[in-house]
Amino acid sequence: MANLFPIFLNLNGKNCLIIGGGQVAKRKAEDLLECGADIRIVSPEIDDQIKAWAHKGIITWLNREFEPGDLQDIFMAFVATDNSRINREVVELCRKQGILVNAVDDPPNCDFYVPAVIRRNSLILAISTEGKSPLFARKLRRELEEIITSEYGEFVDILGEQREYLKENVPDANTRRKIFNALVYSDVLDLLRAGEKEKARERIKQCMCSWLD
Repeated sequence: MANLFPIFLNLNGKNCLIIGGGQVAKRKAEDLLECGADIRIVSPEIDDQIKAWAHKGIITWLNREFEPGDLQDIFMAFVATDNSRINREVVELCRKQGILVNAVDDPPNCDFYVPAVIRRNSLILAISTEGKSPLFARKLRRELEEIITSEYGEFVDILGEQREYLKENVPDANTRRKIFNALVYSDVLDLLRAGEKEKARERIKQCMCSWLD
C-alpha cells in the first residue's frame, strides 16, 4: 500500500452523508459538525442524540434505508452500518461517482482514514496509523494531550493576529520574517503556560517593536 497523503480539508458548507445511525454514526456527525459540514444521515433507526439534532434542524435525517440517489451532490460519505452488503454497495457507488468514502473499520474500502485529533483552537494535530491500529493512535493522542495544552492554541491565535497586522503594516517580506522568527522563538508560550498573560503581552510588544522602530 502506498503512503497516505496527509491533508486538512475545509468542509464548511460541504454536503456529507452518513449511512447508519448508531454510536459510530453519532461520533462521525459530531466531528463533522465541528467543521461546519452540512450533514445528511440515512438510517431507519438512529441514536437519540442524532434524533435531537434532526429535530433542531442541525442535521438532515432520512428515515429509511440507503438509496443510490442519496449520493447526489455529496462531497464525502461515511458508511457506518453492520450490513456488509450495503457497505460494499455504497463504496462501489461512491468510487464510480468520485465521492470520497470511508467505510468504518474496513480499511480496504476507505479512500481516507479519520485520524485521532488534538484540537487547541486553531492548532490541530492529527495522528494516523494508516488504519492499522486506531487504538494506538488514540493512545498517542491521550499522551500528547497532556503535553500540548490549551496555551499552545492560544499562542497560535496570537501568532495569527500578529501575522495579519504585519501583512497590512510591514511591506518588506524580510522584515516580516524576522519579526515572526522573534515571536515564534520567544518565551511568549512559556509565559502563557505559567499564567503570566500580562508579561506575555509585553513580550509580544517587544518582539514587534524591536524591528518596527
